Amino acid sequence: MPKHSTRPSAHSAASNGDLFPASDAEEPKSLTELNKIITAAKPMVPGGKKAVLGEGPAGAALAFVGEQPGDLEDLQGRPFVGPAGQLLDKALTAAGIDRKASYVTNAVKHFKHEERGKRRIHQKPTMGEVKRYRWWLLKELGFVHPRLVVALGATAAAALEGAPVAIGKSRGKYQFGDMPGFVTIHPSAMLRMPDHDARSQAFADFVRDLKAARKLAH
Repeated sequence: MPKHSTRPSAHSAASNGDLFPASDAEEPKSLTELNKIITAAKPMVPGGKKAVLGEGPAGAALAFVGEQPGDLEDLQGRPFVGPAGQLLDKALTAAGIDRKASYVTNAVKHFKHEERGKRRIHQKPTMGEVKRYRWWLLKELGFVHPRLVVALGATAAAALEGAPVAIGKSRGKYQFGDMPGFVTIHPSAMLRMPDHDARSQAFADFVRDLKAARKLAH
């Protein structure tokens, strides 16, 4: 099983100067301080306007990391409140996981999209964009300090790993550097499945993954 350091390299830090403090004295000392920095920073993806912060208690047993906020998340300022979030909530309930006792966030903190008329169309973040947000994510999880971090989809897994992760090959228990983790699909993947039977099977598999993650965390 691959094990990679989740600590950003000096090269990556230097290439993202506005993300990284010039001195240790400027580093955020708490999640509240980090969130203030994220909120005040300029979006680093096209279309992004305001940051959507993670939510949940520090010390949560489980932390769930998604790709990025969507349209409704951007409008409401909360993670996973749109269709994918509703599906996640349904699966969490089926798996016996209390969302309010868990921490939920995204690898990319702004909604990357392009406007087509009155519609805002989701755009997948590039690996370069994911890496620009990575320092924030790792600091965030460092403050929350979950027992297990669950990567929801390839973008989240890549953000945690610092390199692309193949979901099909890596699904299940996974070690993100020094963070115990678990890799599964993003709920939005099920929403894109046109076949009802395929969606039903995918949901059952997703719930099974969440149950396995819950067991590992406890």
